[in-house]
Amino acid sequence: MNRNFQILAAGMLILFIIIAFTEPAFAGPGGKIASVMFRSFWAKVVLAILIILFLPLILYVWLKEHFAERRTISDLRNLARDSRHFDWLLLRERISECFYRVHTAWRREDMARASEWMTDWYWRNQQIVYIDQWVREGLVNRCRVKKITAIRPLFLAYRDEGAEHDGSRIAVSISARMEDYLARRENGEIVEGKKGFTEVETVWTFIFTGGKWVVANIEESDMSLSYARLTNELPAHMGGCELKR
Repeated sequence: MNRNFQILAAGMLILFIIIAFTEPAFAGPGGKIASVMFRSFWAKVVLAILIILFLPLILYVWLKEHFAERRTISDLRNLARDSRHFDWLLLRERISECFYRVHTAWRREDMARASEWMTDWYWRNQQIVYIDQWVREGLVNRCRVKKITAIRPLFLAYRDEGAEHDGSRIAVSISARMEDYLARRENGEIVEGKKGFTEVETVWTFIFTGGKWVVANIEESDMSLSYARLTNELPAHMGGCELKR
């Protein structure tokens, strides 16, 4: 059988299973949809079969992201010798606080509350594209974070645009226990998702500007491998490519 046909068939099988067994639930800031999958008995059986069939691919993704995390933490450690803004422990605290602050503003339907934790363009985009639209449609996104379970740095790009370190970016995978669903504002009827906490993973990009790290983008979890496959961009004195001003 032609190899391309095999790949296409496997992709279509996965797509069919996702459509058949997925219950959509809105994943808070970013407006993306997190999948609540494989809750029924037969769906779990299918999941077990898929894990066996795609174990090599699963291992490849895990290893790629694992080594990207180790590499990025090592590069941050080296950069931290010149600037505390790259100290991973401090940066991790900043990321956690941004995560909670942004979700609090999202829950209150007022992203301006998180304006100092996000780029100006991004918080305005979230307000206009998602929250204001849901208000006009009589909908509300109930989104509560129970706790962050993991923060994994996947990609780092150092910049020095005008001010020291300005324009530097870091992409991190954030996993959290969250309750997340879309309901009608007048009667609380759930139209997407369901009550109850589940594990949700999203990929957050932070940019360093004005002396602090702020949220520049929030993407779905399937972007994590794309970032993990990138090569970190470092200053020339660390062996990285010469960065253009």
